[in-house]
Amino acid sequence: YYARLLYQHIAEDRIIDLQIDHRNRRSGAKTKLDTTYIHYKSEPLFVVRMTEYRCYSVLFKRMIRFCSVLVLYVFNCFLIFPSRTVTLFGQPLTVWGAGMGVKGAALGTALSFAVCAVLMLYAVCMGSPLLALRLGGTWKLKKNDLNKAVRIGVPMALEQSALCLAQVVSTRIVAPLGTRAIAANSFAVTAESLCYMPGYGMEAAATTLVGQAVGAKRKDMAESFAWITTAAGAVLMGTAGIIMYFVCPYVFAFLTPDKAVQALGVQVLRIELFAEPLFAASIVATGALRGAGDTLVPGLLNLISIWGVRITMSWFLAKTHGLAGVWIAMAVELSFRGILFLIRLKRGKWLEEADPAE
Repeated sequence: YYARLLYQHIAEDRIIDLQIDHRNRRSGAKTKLDTTYIHYKSEPLFVVRMTEYRCYSVLFKRMIRFCSVLVLYVFNCFLIFPSRTVTLFGQPLTVWGAGMGVKGAALGTALSFAVCAVLMLYAVCMGSPLLALRLGGTWKLKKNDLNKAVRIGVPMALEQSALCLAQVVSTRIVAPLGTRAIAANSFAVTAESLCYMPGYGMEAAATTLVGQAVGAKRKDMAESFAWITTAAGAVLMGTAGIIMYFVCPYVFAFLTPDKAVQALGVQVLRIELFAEPLFAASIVATGALRGAGDTLVPGLLNLISIWGVRITMSWFLAKTHGLAGVWIAMAVELSFRGILFLIRLKRGKWLEEADPAE
């Protein structure tokens, strides 16, 4: 999480600096910078720097994440294991435990999510300088705001639901391959997450920068941000993929002592690593499109790709190539998805339909 957040902040600041330098070189004008807008020739371009609100929100998000992980750890300690005696500073200490095993792990996870949700609601409703509920003013809901929320939120909700269902189906395809394949698949997904963290950091940066540029009615800059962040994400994830290709045996050796699982995990992960640049393109382009309010088409592209390509190919290839077939299907699908999003980004229709906030 922290690595992803760091990538986001570095990306935003670096891309902003590149835009300023580029405009200054073209015009010779000096750029005036304050905490709210970047002004170019007295024209507001976009909201960017770390304002008081953003500093507060980032700090609070970090605290919430930390609390969530801490609560999960505590719940797991008490719910998974039975009561036991441990030694603390040389003294025996009896620790209560429910002894629920796997059910305890599930319950602990659910409870940690609930605690995190309560903290986030408090942050939004009470603590946020911009979003806190206050007395006074009007609480009347505006039809235009509701329509915009539905137009943006509902496609994203349906997309995430369908993607989660696809993950369940994918697990069902892998399950008959045996416990070794299940373990290798799980560890390979974990190892791959080290490669796509930069991509999701760039996605957050793309959403922020494009959204701010569209809100400032600078669609030319929104398009520039979209391509810069997408290219940067592809370079970062491609580089991470190259590094992971060579170090993944050591990563799997750290994750599991089972040599057979290690070998199978390395084999399948190396298949997918070739798709990292295009995977990055799909991730970051999705963020850029969503920053412009385009959520329906990206959702449809994701669904067509994962259901029409990955699930279908996995179903057939798993029967002939085992777990390697599943990961071949994944690599093909991620590349296909990246191409779809690059085409969507190139055509520019998403920018024409962008609705800047008044």
